[in-house]
Amino acid sequence: MDNKSYKTEGTWPPPQCKHTLEREKKKCKYAPGAVSVATVKSGHPITVIEISPETTEVNDYYLWSIFNFVYLNFCCLGFIALAYSLKVRDKKLLNDLSGAVEDAKTARLFNITSSALATLTIIIVLLYLRSPAPDY
Repeated sequence: MDNKSYKTEGTWPPPQCKHTLEREKKKCKYAPGAVSVATVKSGHPITVIEISPETTEVNDYYLWSIFNFVYLNFCCLGFIALAYSLKVRDKKLLNDLSGAVEDAKTARLFNITSSALATLTIIIVLLYLRSPAPDY
């Protein structure tokens, strides 16, 4: 098995490794979403596009809303939560992050309220059914 070095292949200096590129990227700080062009020692320009991770960080509470809509739909709060969850998904696709965050907070609030009220109602009904009927 041949072990070739860079000198025998004629590609000296060796290609840039990812650690060197990371070091170059840290030297040039740009805003998220900005495009930066850096030149390394070999003279070749490197284009770095930074994508902010905020776009995927917005939780839409979609599964929780569907569960509340199907099983715990207390006074239609599960339906309202589902509507807000769908609005969050639409706003994430349109890159409206501030609107998506606000609608996500509203969907979470309706989900919490629906879950709590439905659970409380179920507990009260079970306690009422368990107690003996009064004799008149």
